[in-house]
Amino acid sequence: MVNAMAKFKLIVSDPGTGKSSVSEVEGARAQALMGRSLGETIDGPALGISPSKLLISGGCDKNGVPMRADVHGGVKRYIVLSSGTGFRSTMDGERRRKLVRGRTITDETYQINFTIRSKEVAPEQHQIPRTEVKPAEEPGRGAKETPDKAKAKKAEKRLTKKTK
Repeated sequence: MVNAMAKFKLIVSDPGTGKSSVSEVEGARAQALMGRSLGETIDGPALGISPSKLLISGGCDKNGVPMRADVHGGVKRYIVLSSGTGFRSTMDGERRRKLVRGRTITDETYQINFTIRSKEVAPEQHQIPRTEVKPAEEPGRGAKETPDKAKAKKAEKRLTKKTK
């Protein structure tokens, strides 16, 4: 029996910037992901990624079968879907039986999606908290109207339109 090492394509997305980056891991770093599930948080340095906490948010196998968090284990299953990962409806109320993979990462998993949860800042990079200074009001502009004043103005306009 040949013991093949696992190899994964990692896609790390940063919701703060809206950007994502792709990398590949194999060997010991890939073995650290084996048996993990969707929704787990792991340390980025364990995978050789920037110092941050990463949430496992999805993935698929080499055939493109998506992983779903509500299917236990790492097996492929046909389940009836009406929405969510692995399903696109063509009409309202549609349900279909679709092939999906379980939430556990196995050696058959090809791609794993991560979302950055928190970026850790090195001690020497800590910043001094900024204090907010409110700018002085511009001349000619008053304070914002309260909802009661806005309603009164609208009612006044309606009355003037009706009398014209």
